[in-house]
Amino acid sequence: MNAGREASAALHRVLETPSVISALLEGLPEPAWLVDGESLTVSVVNRAALRLLGLKPERALGQPPALLCGSLEDEAFWQGAARDPFARIRSDTVLTHSDGQPRWVSRSISPIHTPEGDRYWLVLLHDQTRRRRAEAERETLLAELRATLESTADGILVVDLAGRVRSFNRRFAKLWGLPGGLLHEPGDAGLWLSLQRVMRDGEQYRLRIEALLDAPLMRSSDMLRLADGRVLEQVSLPQMSRGEPIGRVFSFRDLSEKLAAHQRIEELGRSDALTGVPNRRALADRIVQQMSAVATGEPPPVFALLHLDLDRFKQINDTLGHSYGDRVLREVVERLRGAVGENDTLARLGGDEFALLIENAQMFEAEASARRVQQLLAEPFSFDTLSFTVTASCGIALYPGDGGTPDELMASAERAMHWVKEGGRAGFRFHVPRKEVDLLSRMRLDHAMRQALTEGRFRLHYQPQVELGSDRVIGAEALIRWRDPQRGDISPAEFIPLAEESGFVVAIGEWVLREAVAQAAHWLSRGLRMPVAVNVSALQFQQAHFVETVAEALREAMLPASMLELELTEGVLLGDAEEGLRRMRALASLGVTLSIDDFGTGYSSLAYLKRFPIQRLKIDRSFVQGLPGDASDVGIANAIVQMGRALGLQVIAEGVETEAQRDFLAQAGCHEFQGFLFAKPLRPDEFEQRVRPRRHVVDAPASGWLGLANG
Repeated sequence: MNAGREASAALHRVLETPSVISALLEGLPEPAWLVDGESLTVSVVNRAALRLLGLKPERALGQPPALLCGSLEDEAFWQGAARDPFARIRSDTVLTHSDGQPRWVSRSISPIHTPEGDRYWLVLLHDQTRRRRAEAERETLLAELRATLESTADGILVVDLAGRVRSFNRRFAKLWGLPGGLLHEPGDAGLWLSLQRVMRDGEQYRLRIEALLDAPLMRSSDMLRLADGRVLEQVSLPQMSRGEPIGRVFSFRDLSEKLAAHQRIEELGRSDALTGVPNRRALADRIVQQMSAVATGEPPPVFALLHLDLDRFKQINDTLGHSYGDRVLREVVERLRGAVGENDTLARLGGDEFALLIENAQMFEAEASARRVQQLLAEPFSFDTLSFTVTASCGIALYPGDGGTPDELMASAERAMHWVKEGGRAGFRFHVPRKEVDLLSRMRLDHAMRQALTEGRFRLHYQPQVELGSDRVIGAEALIRWRDPQRGDISPAEFIPLAEESGFVVAIGEWVLREAVAQAAHWLSRGLRMPVAVNVSALQFQQAHFVETVAEALREAMLPASMLELELTEGVLLGDAEEGLRRMRALASLGVTLSIDDFGTGYSSLAYLKRFPIQRLKIDRSFVQGLPGDASDVGIANAIVQMGRALGLQVIAEGVETEAQRDFLAQAGCHEFQGFLFAKPLRPDEFEQRVRPRRHVVDAPASGWLGLANG
């Protein structure tokens, strides 16, 4: 009892000493002030409180406490404190700094009583502003994170290391079809059971999740197939904090539409857009599958590949239009389906080319399929009021004999198809293997031929054309020669067919034309008026700008058009007759002479000869060799000469090597000849030396040709 009275007395002495009270409050680490119980004004305040409030001492001392901490709760407290000396409070409130900014504090007000009956209240504060601001920032960040997760197209699931759910977004709930979307709360480990139920293989998925949870640092990407057919991509990454794993984040994306679109694109890339059958790429894959048994050690499979090309299909497009052409192609596919079995493959390679892959087929089965194709196509095609027939050339390659890869096998079948084309079309033929060395030799010859033109290794020789009866040289035929540095002299009979096959004959023909025209112009400038004859291939004649090329060559060399003769093969007459007639008339209008070379070996008719502006016929050497002893050659030569005379054409024979041949032709009424009997093909300088000493320039004969007469 005495101890209590002594303590109260000691406190009373302290409170009566202002300096001691101030020192006591200044020693406190937190803001504080003392409120007098009688006047209810602030009697002492420490510097920590002044800093918190942003006030000077004179603005705080003697002021009502509600001015320093003026919440409604504080105002109510001080109103009650006048009646209740033991009132106390502890709660969070807000102060207003002198700068107008709020300060969040935890505030406690406790009563102090002295033995003498004096009353005081001690106000202690703890500044919570930083904590509250940090919490507000965290709330903002969390809200932004939630908004981000909800706005993403992926479903997001966050779990702890034990697999308990911590968070997920609505997209995740929608992807997995969770009932109500958000029925699973954080901490719910049963969510995995909901996922397993919608999986195609829930047990396998459970084992996979357990493996991921057992390896906190593992990263994974999996394709999940749901029972409803959808495909989800699942990516799982560890969630880290301060370098340590604290959980795992799963992201899910629905790939169903993307995979379906990719599959559709893949199907379109492997099928023909017009007919819907497999294309070349799909056929190659199918051939690879057929060949796969070789890799497994089983006996190699046998199968046949038929390559079909419709004959003269271009005429259908040109005559009836491409829409009809497409209808024909679709009808062809429908018919060809009848030639393949259930396990066989029908493909369109492009344009009017098709392929049939026949399983377990050797030569006999392949031939039967080819004949079946011919029968199916033999039936007339009828569209609207039109009826016509379509045939096809078919090449057959057998595996494994005709190729060990898809490319080799398809090339063999295509090569056989081209042989059918060359042999007259509308049939089939098996591939006959050729030695690789022969094919390689043709490739090398083709390359050397192209290099020869670029490097100027071709030369022209000129064979005199002589008038029968007068021995006058009336012209010169330009003949190409090629001497290769490694191969030596290469015969035109060897490289010209290859040039025609590859199309390079167009470039060679243009070079020959310009070179011959330039040579004739050079001779003319030296006083030698010598017309030149140039051979023109069918392919060269069919070029769109052929007439312009001839006109340009004459213009550049400044050679009169009457001094150029173009020798056309009978093949040019087999194409578009109207277009051929138009070009011939255009050439004739330039003043160029036109002749038919190797007449009698092709398909010319009197109708062609009457319509086209032709001025000369050349009897092929094959009909001259047997003269005058071979009766058939005699009959053919006489017929050509008489036909030419009846049509008003000059007739020249080539390959004349004996006097007997020359005399027969002269007696038959032939106008001119050329051949070794008079001279072999000569170099330009040899030709000029051969002609100049014996002849001088004279006027042209009645046929319009200019020549040289005896001196």
